[in-house]
Amino acid sequence: MTTIVDLPSFIDTLDEAGQLARINRTVSLEYELADVAASLARTGTGAGLFNRVEGSPWPVFCGGVASHRRAAIALGCDEGETVDVMERVLDPANGIPPVSVASAGWEANTVRGDDLDTALLPIPTHSRGDGGAFITGAVTVARDPISGRGNLSYNRMLRLDEHTFGFNVNEWRDVGTFWKSRDDPDAPFPIALAIGLDPAIMIAAGVKTPVDELFIAGAIRGRGIEVRQGLTIDVDIPAAAEIVVEGLLHPAERRSEGPLAEFHGYHGEAWNSPTLEVTAISWRDNPIYQTIIPGWYEHVYLGNVLPREPLLRRFVRHLDPTADVYIPPYGNGFLAVVQIERDNPGTPKNLAMAAMAAHINILHLIVVDRDVDIHQPTEVQWALTNRVHWSEDVFTVPGAQGHEMDPTADQRGISTKVGIDATYKRERREYGERVAYPAVDLADYLR
Repeated sequence: MTTIVDLPSFIDTLDEAGQLARINRTVSLEYELADVAASLARTGTGAGLFNRVEGSPWPVFCGGVASHRRAAIALGCDEGETVDVMERVLDPANGIPPVSVASAGWEANTVRGDDLDTALLPIPTHSRGDGGAFITGAVTVARDPISGRGNLSYNRMLRLDEHTFGFNVNEWRDVGTFWKSRDDPDAPFPIALAIGLDPAIMIAAGVKTPVDELFIAGAIRGRGIEVRQGLTIDVDIPAAAEIVVEGLLHPAERRSEGPLAEFHGYHGEAWNSPTLEVTAISWRDNPIYQTIIPGWYEHVYLGNVLPREPLLRRFVRHLDPTADVYIPPYGNGFLAVVQIERDNPGTPKNLAMAAMAAHINILHLIVVDRDVDIHQPTEVQWALTNRVHWSEDVFTVPGAQGHEMDPTADQRGISTKVGIDATYKRERREYGERVAYPAVDLADYLR
């Protein structure tokens, strides 16, 4: 199997595993590319490599981490080991620091000054409700001016003109904390956008942690991630990136950006956001542009599933060492399912509260038994239908802190969390065992 060191080698690895769809028909950046990519994710066909894109000299890739199978390929493990691997690499004791290098492939082509034009980038308009062309697949690279710590994150960026992007940032993001910590918080703040990356870096960027996320990427790969200082800013950028955008954030120079299809499944709203002044655009020879289809599977996996399942599992296993956790992508990161071997009527509610406390995004928590396949929505729905007495098995936590983009919350993210005990209550009524039919290989019957 190909060793993953960058985006091209990841694409080769997906191809070897039968998890890559090469799209050779010409597609439009306006809606069509995202429509096809969403269908690929919905059907489990594979990641999409679009080789012919109208108005783009470069191919466009998306969907690399849009399923448990592809997440496991990215992490170099079996599907059943993803939570274990993520738990290991999230432990700061296992972090591996980045390694500085003198040059990077993305220096091969660079534009600055009067030659700058953000239209060089093949940025899709993904959804019909979007406010324009958004960069969604870039990793924002920043540095804490106080401690010197690096940071990776995701921020949506609306193309405003040839030199400017609208830069959306939640109030709890480290990027915002960094610029606010300076003597002059409104002064220009340097950042870079790294596009087209080893998925280890993409996965690490979805983690909210007090350490440099490049240490997590290093732990995933078992080696330090090579970084190169920016050409116009003092920020260390992954050397293996396909495309790099450097610029200066202007916290006080704000413009409306949005709406965009968001992880919660709505288009949300426009925000009065800081602007990013582009100072350089660089790219490798024959680069691959990378996007994330917003409000869809990869968006949820990177931002909600992979970084948070280990956290939730650690919290619930403090109470039940055998409990398992799943954050299903269809729940937009607001829903979590805990699976247990029920031994006490009060245990499910305790576990639900523990999971809610683990991360602010967890709004709904469902606890089920071992005979329910937590990875199958139909199984979870069966448990909700057949094992929940709605006046007795549901509890609420009003006024809890959640995500400010939660459609049910106020603009500070205050909402009501809900715990549901969907376990079998034999003490209430014995109803026998579930009906089960062993799987068969239909190929043996349909010849």
